[in-house]
Amino acid sequence: MLRSLLLNSTLSLVVLFSSLTSHGYPIKGHIFIYAGCSQEKYQPSSPFEGNLNSLLASAVSSSSQVSYNSFAIGNGTSTPPDATVYGLHQCRGDLKIFDCSKCVESAVSQIGLVCPYSYGASLQLEGCYIRYEHVDFLGKLDTGLRHSKCSKSVSNDVEFFRRRDDVVADLQGAIGFRVSSSGLVQGFAQCLGDLSPTDCSSCVADAVGKLKSVCGSAAAADVFLAQCYARYWASGYYDSSSDSSNEDQVGKTVAIIVGVLAGVAVFIVLLSVCRKAMG
Repeated sequence: MLRSLLLNSTLSLVVLFSSLTSHGYPIKGHIFIYAGCSQEKYQPSSPFEGNLNSLLASAVSSSSQVSYNSFAIGNGTSTPPDATVYGLHQCRGDLKIFDCSKCVESAVSQIGLVCPYSYGASLQLEGCYIRYEHVDFLGKLDTGLRHSKCSKSVSNDVEFFRRRDDVVADLQGAIGFRVSSSGLVQGFAQCLGDLSPTDCSSCVADAVGKLKSVCGSAAAADVFLAQCYARYWASGYYDSSSDSSNEDQVGKTVAIIVGVLAGVAVFIVLLSVCRKAMG
């Protein structure tokens, strides 16, 4: 019963996150973008949970030194095969190490709430990304669409589309992190650090293709694939002044929901104890 209530509450958290970040495209901060959770669940206090906790702790520690790192915990040891966990963290290429560390720390604190007891999960914030699986996914090209967001249309603006096409064409040369601009249009793209240069170019090319096919004539668009993303926007479209208020609102909402979850958990535990005492 407790797990069911917590799962329903965390699903509501994802929906609420999405609604709070659906308007505008904040360029800074730890704003929630998307999360993915496996349907397969592990048991609390299992060997997998112990290895996962070690991996997440390693990600937080590592992010204070490098913007990307990958991990494999439990492979090649006496640990049961189903307890092995693989994972990585990566920050946006223009983030300073201090900001990277804070972002990864925030992602790690949220991923267990958004994806409770999941054998695999990914969480993308504005400035960083974290993912873990119980199978080895590292270095294996995956261009599946994970998230897209499109602004309002700017139809019949020939100059804008010419500039946009210049930007997204330039982004296809990304190896790692790449920023591009043309006139009033700006953009950037990034691959995960476990991809080879060839796979990175292939992934970004797919992301750019989806920017056009999914978002069409949008003034700003984001496309996140499993191992890369590409974004463009018209200059001035990202409102940095609204970013902080939006981020504050998300933070307050998370605090409220986490408090509710804690209250529900305590209530159910006390109710269970009382029933056992009376029974």
